[in-house]
This record gives sequence, C-alpha cells and structure tokens, in this order.
Amino acid sequence: MRFLFRWRKRRNEELNEEIQGHLELAARENMESGLPPKDAQTAARHEFGSVALAEEVTRDMWGGRWFADLLQDVRYGLRMLRKSPGFTTVAVLTLALGMGATLAIFAFVDAALIKPLPYEDPNRLVGVTESIAMFPRANLSYPDYLDWKRLNSVFSSMDVWTGTGFLLVTPSGTQTALGARVSDGFFRTLGITPKLGRNFVSGEDLLAAPRTVMLSYEGWQKWFGGRTDVLGQAITLSGDSYTIIGVLPRDFQFAPRAEAEFWTTLHASGSCDLKRSCHTLDGIARLRDGISVPRALADMKSIAAQLEKEYPDSNRGQGASVMPLSDVIVGDIRPILLVLLGGAALLLLIACVNVSSLLLVRSEIRKREIAVRHALGASSRRLVRQFVTEGLLLVAIGSTLGLLSAQWAMQLLMRLIPAGLMAGMPFLQGLGLNFHVLSFACGVSLLAAAVFSFTPVSRLSLSEMREGLTEGGRGSAGTLWRRFSSNLVVVELATAMVLLVGAGLLGKSFYRLLHVNIGFRPDHLALVYVVAPEARYGKDEQAVALARQVVSRISNLPGVKSVGIASRVPLSGNGNTDWIRFVGRSYHGEHNEVNQRNVSSAYFTTLQAKLLRGRYFVDTEDALKPNVAIINQKLARVYFPGEDPIGKRIGDDDLTPKSVKEIIGIVDDINEGSLDSDVLPTVYYPFNQTPDTFFGVVVRTSQAEQSMFSTLDTTIHQIDPDIGVGGQSIMTQRIDDSQSAYLHRSSAWLVGAFATLALLLGVLGLYGVIAYSVSQRTREIGVRMALGAQRKSVYQLILGEAARLIGAGIVVGLVCSVAAARLVRGMLFGVQPGDIPTLAAVAAVLAVSALVASYIPARRAMSVDPAVALRYE
Repeated sequence: MRFLFRWRKRRNEELNEEIQGHLELAARENMESGLPPKDAQTAARHEFGSVALAEEVTRDMWGGRWFADLLQDVRYGLRMLRKSPGFTTVAVLTLALGMGATLAIFAFVDAALIKPLPYEDPNRLVGVTESIAMFPRANLSYPDYLDWKRLNSVFSSMDVWTGTGFLLVTPSGTQTALGARVSDGFFRTLGITPKLGRNFVSGEDLLAAPRTVMLSYEGWQKWFGGRTDVLGQAITLSGDSYTIIGVLPRDFQFAPRAEAEFWTTLHASGSCDLKRSCHTLDGIARLRDGISVPRALADMKSIAAQLEKEYPDSNRGQGASVMPLSDVIVGDIRPILLVLLGGAALLLLIACVNVSSLLLVRSEIRKREIAVRHALGASSRRLVRQFVTEGLLLVAIGSTLGLLSAQWAMQLLMRLIPAGLMAGMPFLQGLGLNFHVLSFACGVSLLAAAVFSFTPVSRLSLSEMREGLTEGGRGSAGTLWRRFSSNLVVVELATAMVLLVGAGLLGKSFYRLLHVNIGFRPDHLALVYVVAPEARYGKDEQAVALARQVVSRISNLPGVKSVGIASRVPLSGNGNTDWIRFVGRSYHGEHNEVNQRNVSSAYFTTLQAKLLRGRYFVDTEDALKPNVAIINQKLARVYFPGEDPIGKRIGDDDLTPKSVKEIIGIVDDINEGSLDSDVLPTVYYPFNQTPDTFFGVVVRTSQAEQSMFSTLDTTIHQIDPDIGVGGQSIMTQRIDDSQSAYLHRSSAWLVGAFATLALLLGVLGLYGVIAYSVSQRTREIGVRMALGAQRKSVYQLILGEAARLIGAGIVVGLVCSVAAARLVRGMLFGVQPGDIPTLAAVAAVLAVSALVASYIPARRAMSVDPAVALRYE
C-alpha cells in the first residue's frame, strides 16, 4: 500500500513537470514571435486549456482512478459518521454487541462440533458399545469384545478401554492417581505416536505379558518432573509392578478419560473381566475404507444377534451401538451449543434490523443532500458507491469491536466452566479467534455490509431525489418507508419474543431441575473416596474390618453427626447394575436389570433418606447372617405392583443359594444418576455382606464441609498410610457443578442474556420508529388539533399505531416461539414447549415494555402546539 502511494506521488510529480515544461516551451515560442513575456505565458495557458482537466484525463488514462475515488468516499463517509455521533455510536455498539455474542458462541461450536478430533483420519473413528433397553449405550464385556473384534468385517481395527484408579507408591507415601486400562492397539487405532519411548505392541495386553504403562504428558511432569530417564523405570500401581515404556504427546486428549495419568494394558483377569455378563469396557474402532456408520451398525447388530443365540443366558436383549467418535465425545453438549448459537444469531439479526432501521431514518434525513449531489452531476452509481462505502465503514468498526468483545466473552465463559467439567472438554483448549472464527466473522461482516448498503440504496430513486429538492425536508414520511420500517420492528419484536420464550422455558427447566426430589437432604454432606490396597484388604473380612474402622474413627470426630459408606454415592451416575430374579415366580430368561449399591447400616440415615416400609440394615448383618436387601420405591412399583415386597426374596438368574436375599425395607427413590435422568429400579445390599476395597464415605457434619477434608484425610491415613484418599467433594457443590445442572444453568443464563438484549433492542427500535413517525407527522398533528382534536385522541392515535406493531410482533413471535421450543424439547426438564404460563408471561412483559417505550413519543405528540406546528415548515 505504501509503495502504491509513493508510485502515484511520483507519477503526479512527473505529470506536473511535463505540463509545466510544455507551458514554458509554448511561452518561449510566443515570446520569439514578439509577444511580451506576460502575454506569452497567458497565451500559452489559453492554448493549453484547463490544467486540472488535463491532469484528470491523464490520470484516467493511467487507470487507478477508482482508488482515488475510493479514498474520497472513505474520507467523506468518515466525515458523515463523525457528523452524526449519536447515530454512529448506537449503530456501531449495536452491531458489535450482536457480532461479539455470535462469534463467541460460534467459537465454542467450532471447537466442539466443527474442528476435527486430533487423531489420524478422525472421520473414520467410531465408538462401539452394546445396547440394552435401560441404556442405549451400554458397556461391553471382555468376551463379547473378543468376539466382536474377531467376527466383524467393517473395522480395520477395534480396541477397548475402561477408566480406573490406581494407588501409586511414591517416596512421600501412597497417592491416588487416575488412569485407564486399554487393549494393546488402542493408541494405534487413534493414530497416536508417543512423544518418548514406544507404543504398546501386539499381545502386550494378555495376562501372560509383562505389565507396562504409558504416561500422559501431565502425569510425566507431575510425578516425574519431565525427566527423560523414566523409560524403563519400574513403578508400583495398586500393588502391581509396571515398567514405563512411553510418554504420550503433550497435545494428546481423550475426552472420556481426560484426566488419566497412567495408561496400562488390560491384562484381563478376575471373575468380572472373564465373565460374559460383566460389562465394564467401552470400544473404539476404525472403519474400513468405503464402510459407512449405518453399515457398520448393521454388521455389529448381526453379530450381537448371533451371540444372543449362542449365549442366551448372558446376552439376551444385548444389541449394538455404533456412532461417530466425535458424537461420543461431544455427548450432551451438541444441542446446548446449537441452541446458544441460534440464540446469538437471533440477537445478531435484531442488531442488524435495528441498524437497518437507523439507516432508513438517516436516509430520510439525507434526502436533500442526495438530491443536491445528484443535481450537481453525481451519478446514481457514484451515490450508491458512497452508501456502500459508508456501510462498509460501519461494519468494519463494529466488527473490530465485535471481535474484541468476542475474545473477552470467550475468556469469561471459559472461567465459568467448573474445573471438573472442563477436564472432560479438552477440545476447548486453545479456544480463541482462530481461522474458522475469523472466516465466519468475515462472512457475517460481508452479509451485514450488503444489508447496510442496500438499505439506504433502496431509497435512491429519481422521483424521490426530485422530491427531496422540492419538499422542506421534514414533510410527511413516505408510505413505503413507514411500511418497511414497521415491518422491521415487527421482525425485531417477534425475534425478541422467540428469545424471551426460550429463556423462560430454559429458566423454568433449570428451576425444576434444582428443585427435583433427589430423595435425600444434600446440605452438610461431605464426600471422600477410599481405595485400599488389594493385597492387604482383598479378603471380605479384611474389607469389612477396614470399613468399620473408618466409620468408627470418623464418627468420633468433632462436628460429625453420622457416617455412611456406599459402593457408589448418589448422583454419581446410573450403572453398576445387577440382574435379579424373583423366588416363586416363573422365569423365561429375561433380564430384570437394576442399579446395585452396597451400603452400610447408617447410609440412609446419614443421607436422611425416607424409609417407606420395613427397616434399615444393622451393622451386625454380615456374611454370617442371612442375606438381606432394601429396594427403592421404583423397583417396588415396577416389579411388585399391587403387592407388598417386604419378605419377598430375590436372587441371581440361577437363584443360587448364596445370591438369594430377603427384602427387608423400601426407601424413597434416591437419584443415583444425573439430576435430569429417570430414577431407575435400585437394590441396596449390606456392605458387610458384599464388601469392596473401593468405597465412598458420606459424612453429615454440623460445620462447614470444606473444613472437614484435611481431618478426614488425616484420620483415614492414621488407620493405614497406604490407603488412598481422594475425590473430596461437597454434595451441594457436586449438584451445582454437575454436568446437567451446568448445561441447564448456562443455557438458561446465556439465552436469558440474549433475550434481555433482544428485548432492549426491540423496544428501542419501536421507540425509534414511533418517535420518527411523530416528528414527521408534526404538521398533521397540528392540523388535527387546530381543527378541534383532543389531546387524548392524538395520544390514542400514536399508541394505536404502536399497539398494532406490538400485537403483530407478539402474534408472529408466539407462533415462531412454539415452533422453536419444539426443536429444543430435549433440553427441557419438567416443562412442555407450549407452556401457557411462560408464553403468557413473556407476551405480557414484551407488551408492557413496548407500550412504555411508545408512551414517550406519544406524550410528545400530545404536547404539540398547533400554532407552532403550522409554522413548522
């Protein structure tokens, strides 16, 4: 650009020198013919003609005149924007607001839904799991995985993984660490190459193979200080020795197990791993070339049906699920992001409509200017170019501020995501103004520039230009303009209505979610998890003794009211299920699948869960006493309709004597899954009869929960320093930071913010139209009042015009709102898309706000002095 300016300057200087040389030569010839010097110079200039015209013609011959005209249009456009600071400020800030919100949300959509996964050829990767009636995506069993891998013809590779926790022996003591167990080809299927060392090799996941482990980059830095000599080093994880063979790349991410620091091979062993009915694994696979996801799903369903015939006892009702890995990772975030993007886009639409309305008003004000410029020789093309330039200037300034506000909004939204959820969203790392976001911004800016340029250009007609010279400049507004601007206001109000209804429904859903009956009192509950070494506490009597000691020690701490133990605490997710059969009933091989929880005798009283029938467990009910069970109300309702479950007996599918248990109590439904999930039938067994080395400790305290954690950690480690303690959390905070609560809360707040801004912009747009209409009808109002019209009738005239626009906007908005609400039905909890109270409340808020905005120009119309109005022009 600088070179272009220097080139033009040099060419202009050369042209001036050439013209001056020509004039001097002509003057010299005139003097030689006898003319005095002064007359000779005058004659030379007369013969040459206009110097300015010659320069302009020559520059046109050079080309590049368009650039000079563009600079002139830009300078003139900037002067006009500076001349109207109110219009410029409102237009720029309105556009920046809409652009900023849209770009910020699009950045999240891009990171989660558009940006490809950081794996080799990610579009060929799929998530593979089993499917049952209770869970559309259920875990695989290890034997089923081996059969699926052997029998399928659609995958070039298939592997499995499962999350786990480890007890890591360190110089400072035993620490808990998160990890994952994977099959040997897991990282090769993803296309991941270690940063250091090597990958797992074929056969390294077999029981007879040496135990090896790979470190995540964060785990390498955290536990080993990033030392390169860790390769080949032996470490102890949960009592087993592993050899470190590699370190994963820094940018490696696997969202379903994002916090895993140690990645070991499966080494399937134990009763669960080798049991076909024990489901603990998730599968990933790479599609063969030319194989689509539907075809792969059909193939896996066929294999599942074949296994169901071969193993009817364990595989009855077991189907298959195959879906793109990106869908598995994004999960429930997709609909939330699309709704937020839609809300931001509607806000941007309102912002553009508002700016267009302002430009229409401004074009009315500038009609005389346009007419004068046309009369002085400016072509319609040149006038159009001027308005296009001004539109581009508005968009350039607004877009720049929009990009800055989008960057600020992204940083703010990232800070609002709870740390626990952020760990499962590694795709949001590095969120910012990347190429995709900037390209989207350019596309939106060009579209806005086209709209803002067309709006005033649409007012440029020869008849209106002539009218602009003849009318006083403040006559009655043209019918076409009034209709067009009124239609824009209706669009604004209808769009604001859609956003307000969406915000109302989402807000009501969030309120219902937080007030759903979870079956216990969450206040003053502190949670910790205990992991005991298998070698020391692997036997049932050892695990029971440890659990009793933990409860006893913690119960004696100051501020502790009661202590309970559970294999899985409430709101930790449905799963860990069991198949039950009822003694005395006919059985045809069906799977009665229920949640299974092993709990201590004081668990329900600690939660303050309600006992509906029967009794709780007692601490003496251990392996030496008859087996007993407590069920929730949902299980009683589903499997014992119209009868009393107390005293009935249940067992496993074979009713083996050891599995048969007597139902001794019914408790109110405790929400074991997420807040917005259905309560499933659940059976509770005494922890002392079904102990484990991993369990959660629930403590009800009379003091601040946070202050208890260090004491709990110290108390448990006093029992055994090799016991792992982790997962400290507060139940109320656990609820507030849960994924379901966060997604509902964030969507409600963000759409609510968009709706509030949309309401403000829509009301301001209505105010502008009514105020401008009043200013243009000043003479008409004056004549009406001079002929005897009452001020009340003038007031009704103006408010009637506003009421028609408001009514049209609300009617159109209601229709669109119900249709839009049906699209987000899956995000609503306890609320129907056509919720009448919400629709009525939103319509009332919009109507009142709009009427208040119309009241000010209506009062101004009432105060018009007829005498002044008749002299107004």
